[in-house]
Amino acid sequence: MKTLCLVLALALATPAFALPENAPVPGGVAVIDLGPARQPPTARRGEQSLAVVEAQGRWFALFGIPLDTVPGETEISVISGSTVTITNVAIRAKAYPEQRLTIKDKRKVDPDPDDLARIAREREITDALKRRFSADMPQTDFALPASGPLSSRFGLRRIFNGQPRNPHAGLDVAVGAGAPVRAPAAGVVANTGDYFFNGNTVFVDHGQGLITAYMHLSRIDVRAGQPVKKGESLGAVGATGRVTGPHLHWAVILNNTLVDPELFLARPQTQKR
Repeated sequence: MKTLCLVLALALATPAFALPENAPVPGGVAVIDLGPARQPPTARRGEQSLAVVEAQGRWFALFGIPLDTVPGETEISVISGSTVTITNVAIRAKAYPEQRLTIKDKRKVDPDPDDLARIAREREITDALKRRFSADMPQTDFALPASGPLSSRFGLRRIFNGQPRNPHAGLDVAVGAGAPVRAPAAGVVANTGDYFFNGNTVFVDHGQGLITAYMHLSRIDVRAGQPVKKGESLGAVGATGRVTGPHLHWAVILNNTLVDPELFLARPQTQKR
């Protein structure tokens, strides 16, 4: 067995299937070089299938690392034909900063019993969406889905009205209400709806467990099952759900795990992490 986490420059990837940034940390993505092969290999972490994409004649597995992962080594199984190989991925520690917010709608911080029942129903829907694994090879060179500066980054340890809550599991784009929200890459709309915390939301399935979500929208322009192209309108920015003001919350899910969306952006942003 050997440890293999390859840091890859964008110049080594084809434009159609540019690879995300290799970041083997909690909340990050490990890009694992599987080598050349005539047929695509498959990769798993335990029972969880991983996305496998091709770039420059080589295959790469993309492993989304949960935020609560303890640093150390984890095993990835790679299956090529009848051969099974175990690769160890070394996961480094990463510290995320804290963010304190004041929410005027106190029910969004301390939901009442009816709210809790609704939240539980919605969690069943979103958990099923995160488990989706379609056959299509995803495009991973994403464009930012809204034009604006990046504000709250992924992984912030959040405190609402003095109460600790789940970390910020997405990327916020500071842009005004009504601004267009566009698909960062081709995919199929997996779900749309009005969620208690997320407000008006669109989920897009890009293939092989790579799902994106767009939250707090004022308007939804697509329907479940609709194919979308890169740059196609999904809706408009709003302030629905649990928010302090209008903005886009963009989430990226990989192998049933929320990961840092900035790792998938095709170009470096003006505001660095």
